[in-house]
This record gives sequence, C-alpha cells and structure tokens, in this order.
Amino acid sequence: MMQLRYTSAPSRGAKISSAMLRHLGKPVLTVLRWQLAATAALALAAALVAGRHGAASALAGGFVSITAGLAAALVASIGNAKSAGGIVLSALRAEVVKLGLAVLLLWIVLVNYAEAVVGVFVGAFLVTMLIFAMAFFVRDY
Repeated sequence: MMQLRYTSAPSRGAKISSAMLRHLGKPVLTVLRWQLAATAALALAAALVAGRHGAASALAGGFVSITAGLAAALVASIGNAKSAGGIVLSALRAEVVKLGLAVLLLWIVLVNYAEAVVGVFVGAFLVTMLIFAMAFFVRDY
C-alpha cells in the first residue's frame, strides 16, 4: 500500500534564491524571460492606449501570472517523486498552488486597485499564463 506524505516548503527551510531559480531548469527560466518581455510589451501598449492605469493594470496582470507560475515551478521542483504516481501528485500539487495563488492575487488586485483597467489586467494575465504553458515545448539542452 502506497502512503502519501505532504511536506511543505517552509518545514524544509526552503527560501527563494538564485540557486533555486537555477535549479528550475532552462524551460522555466526561458518562459519566465518570455513572460517578462510580454508583460513589458503589454504595459507599453496599454500605456499608449489606456494611460498609466492601463500600464499598471498590464503590469499587475503579468506579475500575477509570473508569480503564480514561479510558485508552481518551485513547488514542482521541491517534490521528491520516485514513481509515476509521485510525479503526477507533484504536478497536481504544483497546479493547485498555481491556480490558488493566481485566484488570490487576481482578487487582491481587483479589490485594492479601484482604477484598474479590467480588460487590460485580465488580458495580460491570460497572455502570460498561456506563455507559461509553452515551457513544455522548450528543450532542456
């Protein structure tokens, strides 16, 4: 009988550092750069169309997605899976973290930023989330 055990990152003393980011691997770091570039481009376009609140909304949407994706990648890299089932559970745990954190951050921004341009905010979030999904296609060498 297989026993499932959950170990949280804080209990193991994990801290975000440049060493952890390097540990994530080329696909995640490449996609992170793409997300940052897309967020900057969307913020610039939104600034031209909707002004400073549009630019701030695009930045917020991009950073919500980047933060959620980075948290999911860190959770996935912390996993110590030694079987196919363990790998699936680790991936599911990472997706739950990404989804939960994204929803929480979206809510926090929308509640606290009254001048948010919602279309730009959600659009930047969706574009950068789709870019994160492209990590699957980035080669690791």
